[in-house]
Amino acid sequence: MKNSLIKAVFLGLILSAHSIDAQAQTIDNNKKMEWFKNAKLGIFIHWGIYSANGISESWSFFNNYINHENYMKQLNGFSASKYQPGHWVNLIKESGAKYAVITTKHHDGISLWNSKAEKAISIPQNSLAQKDVLSPFVSELKKSGLKTGLYFSLPDWSHPYYDINTRTKKRYEIKNEPTRWQNFISYYQSQLNELSSQYSPDLLWFDGDWEHTSEEWKASQTLDLLKKYNPDIIINSRLNNHGDYDTPEQGIPVIAPQNPYWELCYTMNDSWGYQPYDKNYKTPNMIVRTLADVISMGGNLLLDIGPKSDGTIPEEQIEILKNLGRWTSKNQKAVYETTRGVPFDNYKGKSSLSTSKKSLFLYLDEAKNFTKIYGVATKPHSVKILGDPSAVVSIDYNAEKTITLNFSNVKFDKDVTVAEVIFDTPPTFLKDFKKEKHTLTEILEVKNTQKAVYDIASALNDDNNLATHEGLTNDGLDLKIKKTPATNMETLSWISKHAEALFETGKGLPEGHFPGMSALSKDKQTLYLFVEGTPTGPIALKGIKNDIARIRIVGDGSMLTHTIYNKLYWSDRPGIIYIDIPKERLDKQMTVIAVLLNKPIELYRENVGAIESNL
Repeated sequence: MKNSLIKAVFLGLILSAHSIDAQAQTIDNNKKMEWFKNAKLGIFIHWGIYSANGISESWSFFNNYINHENYMKQLNGFSASKYQPGHWVNLIKESGAKYAVITTKHHDGISLWNSKAEKAISIPQNSLAQKDVLSPFVSELKKSGLKTGLYFSLPDWSHPYYDINTRTKKRYEIKNEPTRWQNFISYYQSQLNELSSQYSPDLLWFDGDWEHTSEEWKASQTLDLLKKYNPDIIINSRLNNHGDYDTPEQGIPVIAPQNPYWELCYTMNDSWGYQPYDKNYKTPNMIVRTLADVISMGGNLLLDIGPKSDGTIPEEQIEILKNLGRWTSKNQKAVYETTRGVPFDNYKGKSSLSTSKKSLFLYLDEAKNFTKIYGVATKPHSVKILGDPSAVVSIDYNAEKTITLNFSNVKFDKDVTVAEVIFDTPPTFLKDFKKEKHTLTEILEVKNTQKAVYDIASALNDDNNLATHEGLTNDGLDLKIKKTPATNMETLSWISKHAEALFETGKGLPEGHFPGMSALSKDKQTLYLFVEGTPTGPIALKGIKNDIARIRIVGDGSMLTHTIYNKLYWSDRPGIIYIDIPKERLDKQMTVIAVLLNKPIELYRENVGAIESNL
């Protein structure tokens, strides 16, 4: 009995010590990650010999689109003759980014710095440039106060010690030649030693870990090596489960990642490196709205640029960076040091909270007269429009704990307007709250038509269809809807025009797919999007697996065009759908868009991870 008691006490001490140690590690990790979590915007730079001919970095020879010998001839075209690293850094800083990540070595194995590792191929030694192009950039980056991130490919498809050469060709099997594989481990780790000692990076951005296991990479050993130089080094998720944060690629997540630290790496067009014929650029407006989307989910945006082989940056990319800078400088409070926003049930749009939780930021993609926030147990103190001290926003807070913000005296930003809702104490957002419920007859008596229409759409989005059993017909003609002397005929006219979207339709999309209200037809094959006010650009729709048959304006008949970005042909992950609505076709109360699908709707709600293939 005595021995058992001693063992129990001893075990308790061990568990307690372990718990304290785990808590200390969590605190240390949170402190280490603080600058990263607050940064919100970083710039990715893919620069290498692939910019000489404007072809896919590394993958073009790996997939046998060009043979390795011809790919490597691009060394003779990489001049860096107009390279101005100070100009790069000024642009990055102007964009509002707080860090940059540059490709020190892609899968092709060509190092931007003068690597002394065994059998290394480098820009200073082997290219037309004949100079180290990494060192001056990192030097300028550090002088600017921006954090330094270095991309490093674990695979090296050009190196004789690496086992894989192309998709169809291997040099050897590791189990048959373990010494040769160990030589490769020594090679890549010696390069990391060089990068760590010469550049003191704040962040290491690994890529290509899918080709081998953690044990084969000797990932733990590599991490220990990096920590010798910088105990607070931040590692992305591509070192086989040894990373600090998740790195979804290209596809904007529908559901925010569970990891509190994550970063979306994202191209401006369809290419990472410079490709002269890829003109499929997102607009500056789309990029600002993407940043707002990522911030609202608590993540960072790592936006990519691809300089030309002479070191100049394409004009389209400069325009996007400068417009980002215009917006981030205007809305700093709503960009940096923010946390994930409020649930979709409470607010049908993008939002974030300040670290104190006393400010709620709303990101408005459209110019509109008002918006509503539901289930707020705390009355707000005031509202500001960031960047516009003259703007006046009136607040209504009712007994149902709904906040209505009136924007009729607001000058809207050309991309995203930010409203800051300020509270005296951190507000409580209720999970199980009752929305104000009114009958259709009561709503028809509301004098403000826009607010009446909003309430009809909001109820429908929540699967409370007010119109179906109240005399509505499927074509909006011969209505049997009850009228009173106070009935607002303008609202009734809107219902008649948009009957298709209201007749026997039901609950809309869950959180993450569309930053607004929606509904689905009875057969789930037509999606109705309720568009408020005047959008600043094409409306965006995420995570729809279906093919689209056509898109049109309800009650108007106009067919609309759409563009899909970031759809990778080898992946089942859907791209983001952008729908253009001509301003002259917008309904002054609320526009309804019908998206006709090829079959009942299928939603993509999986986690967006790293790309592991690029055929």
